[in-house]
Amino acid sequence: MEKDIASFEKNKYQDIRVRISEYQGNDVIDIRIWTQPPQGNEKVPTGKGININVKLFSQLKEAINKLEKELVDNRLL
Repeated sequence: MEKDIASFEKNKYQDIRVRISEYQGNDVIDIRIWTQPPQGNEKVPTGKGININVKLFSQLKEAINKLEKELVDNRLL
């Protein structure tokens, strides 16, 4: 399975994309930077990112919730 879930601009030349894909026979959540090559028209994935087995999604979600709370508590959001 390969499906784009979300994408947002990091800067003029790069996006951050969240996808569900397959890696070495496992379903993974892929969070990766995509960039515009100098001679290319379409953005391509870089090595900067992470693959997380979908079985770890609840732990990832819990970590993001903790991060959000910390950011709010410190008035960063």
